[in-house]
Amino acid sequence: MRVIDQIQKADTTLFSFELLPPLKGHNIERIYRSIDPLIEFNPSFINVTYHQEEVVYKKHPSGLLEKKTIRKRPGTVAISAAIKYKYPSVEVVPHLICGGFSKEDTEYALIDFHYLGINNLLVLRGDPPKGIRNFIHEPDGHAYASGLVKQIMDMNNGNYLDEDLRNTMATDFCVGVAGYPGKHIEAPNFAYDLKYLKEKIDAGAEYIITQMFFDNKSYFEFVKMCRDDGITVPIIPGLKPIATMNDITTLPQVFNIDIPEELVKEIQKCNTNKDAFKAGIEWTTNQSKELVEFGVPVLHYFTIGISENIRQIASAIF
Repeated sequence: MRVIDQIQKADTTLFSFELLPPLKGHNIERIYRSIDPLIEFNPSFINVTYHQEEVVYKKHPSGLLEKKTIRKRPGTVAISAAIKYKYPSVEVVPHLICGGFSKEDTEYALIDFHYLGINNLLVLRGDPPKGIRNFIHEPDGHAYASGLVKQIMDMNNGNYLDEDLRNTMATDFCVGVAGYPGKHIEAPNFAYDLKYLKEKIDAGAEYIITQMFFDNKSYFEFVKMCRDDGITVPIIPGLKPIATMNDITTLPQVFNIDIPEELVKEIQKCNTNKDAFKAGIEWTTNQSKELVEFGVPVLHYFTIGISENIRQIASAIF
């Protein structure tokens, strides 16, 4: 079932979560071990992230550096298919990004998902590859997520890149996009950021999943600003429990987010990562309860390879 249809039919807040594909050379059993403890809470959908190629430099004994492009987490299409096969009651939502794809590459990926019966996607522009400051799209790719959404909507109308095709099969993709309660790092202000978010919705996206946040006030303000700007689609909060003492410094660096002073102080009181893990569960559980009272359509959790904290939070909420 399409994610938007699940949301519209639900009379309570739904549960979903996001997974990282396993690193190259690792086994898909790691994915299953993350999913299995959460199945009892009836997740409506599971997101599978996609990561663009990275540029690394390998130093040879001669001292020369060799530039290599690698994919550390390959196999998103195969992983999505495997999850769909093993957990047929749960919808799979693979991420599709602009970076590293031409429009033709994108079309082939969409055809593969269509063949597999995967009709939910989260569409993102994507970050620049690690070590590169600015995002650069492929020569025949999309510079913005709105263009990618439009290409998907064209296929939903039976329009492929090859205009000579006849009797084409229309796809039925449901598209979600990202929103940023703290605004995107590249946006000079909120108004600018909302302009591009609205372009994604106007192009055909049917719901928004936010970047992680730790202060519900920022989510409430973000929803109001979206509504005031004419964005009416469901806005799903994205949540990430603090898991280690270092998270209060690493998460802001990686995701360009703010962590409330109160939470920082709680983590600084911790003597071990085990203490921080418990504090993170308590904080996110309280966040989740308040968001349910607010009437959010879905609580969406970022696992980042850890599901035990999500299991404990879900057991208190669902």
